[in-house]
Amino acid sequence: MTDPRKHSLLEDAQGIGLGVFMAAIGLQILTFAGLVTGQTAGIAVLISYATGWSFGAVFFVINLPFYALAWLRLGPRFTITSLISVTLLSVLTEVLPDYFEIAYLEPWLAAAIFGALTGLGLLALFRHGGSLGGLGVLALYAQDRFGFRAGYVQLIADAVIFTIAAFMLPPMIVAWSLLGAVILNLIIAINHRRDRYIAT
Repeated sequence: MTDPRKHSLLEDAQGIGLGVFMAAIGLQILTFAGLVTGQTAGIAVLISYATGWSFGAVFFVINLPFYALAWLRLGPRFTITSLISVTLLSVLTEVLPDYFEIAYLEPWLAAAIFGALTGLGLLALFRHGGSLGGLGVLALYAQDRFGFRAGYVQLIADAVIFTIAAFMLPPMIVAWSLLGAVILNLIIAINHRRDRYIAT
């Protein structure tokens, strides 16, 4: 008999696919508006703005060093699922601009749409055993190795990313970017609770 608390392979595949798709659309909207975000995606966005390199390629390469940590800290299943998710996101963000063109979008609305779509996308990924890799894995490793809370590691990383962004982008763009990051993180904080959602 199948455990009703467990996701099937098909359920995990659709959850991860949906999560990546929503995150890809969110990032398309973010970069169209010239905004930035936190975590590994934020680093990739800033590098992309500064160099002209594509976000997808930069995001894929930046994540490579974190897979070894993920394997040690979170196991092979999580690592492989995250590798698949990151690869799919990198490909989608390269392909979407050929089929999805935005004529006009206010930065504040772009920030809100990005935060909502990407927050829901990450929520779907988390609930189906995936992630978009990166600094979250490093934060968990730092917590295990040095006893420094993962949440603080991520906050410090985001503070550094947004400080750099403040030297690269207009103040209002940075402000709207912070709005998007707040919306994203609130969605995760409010909805990602294992005591309420027990399927794995």
